[in-house]
Amino acid sequence: MSIYVGNLSYEVTAEDLGEIFKEYGTVGRVQLPTDRETGRPRGFAFVEMGTEAEETAAIEALDGAEWMGRDLKVNKAKPREDRRSSGGGGNWGNSGRSSRRNYN
Repeated sequence: MSIYVGNLSYEVTAEDLGEIFKEYGTVGRVQLPTDRETGRPRGFAFVEMGTEAEETAAIEALDGAEWMGRDLKVNKAKPREDRRSSGGGGNWGNSGRSSRRNYN
């Protein structure tokens, strides 16, 4: 059971999130993804709760709540999509346009 928490302040720590969510039940794990290049938090997190009832209570209480100057976006996390598929049929970023150039 995982919850997505978005619109977070960049100063938020995993410990901060754990403290907020433990008001609604058992917090299993908090993941706070960081940017690979800068190491800064990316502004969202995933929180695992002990039961679905605890998860629901946290979502209902915290979605839209103001925290650290931001209105939180809190909902059930969606399964991660496979990022390997290009979905573009091999056009590699040219938006379907022909890669041929006219030199005339």
